[in-house]
Amino acid sequence: MRHVELDAVVLGENAGTVYESIARFDRFPELAPHVSSTTVHGTLPAAVGSSSWELHFRSGLLRWTEEDRFARDELEIRFEQEDGDFDHFAGKWALTQEGADVVVHFEVDFDFGIPSLEGILDPIAERVIKETVAWAVTGLFDRTKLRGEVELGTPADIVGV
Repeated sequence: MRHVELDAVVLGENAGTVYESIARFDRFPELAPHVSSTTVHGTLPAAVGSSSWELHFRSGLLRWTEEDRFARDELEIRFEQEDGDFDHFAGKWALTQEGADVVVHFEVDFDFGIPSLEGILDPIAERVIKETVAWAVTGLFDRTKLRGEVELGTPADIVGV
């Protein structure tokens, strides 16, 4: 099982506004070059939705459909794979208003279920997931600072991931 986390600070925004924007998974293909497509089957204002994802991964696509649980009052979106390429894939988005800024915390646990390939696949998947989240948040909000070690190249750098 691999655990991935990413934190970002969106400067000068309201947590509710940031939450509503992040929940727009249909926008992720235009924001993050790793995302080939997303199909939203259900979303806000419903408490439970669903979305299907395709990410560029190695020489193909990584695909899954997830159940999305929206807890607007808690500023959380929890997700768990229902079907797809992972053996296990579950995590959350959690937002916190800190003064004039919003801290965006993303975390996910995943496992491909192929122990002999985890040393090869897991680091690549971790990088793709982190970069996708970072591209999305920085694309949604110009005034965003990433915390920790995440280096974003240009979209052209993503080809062949």
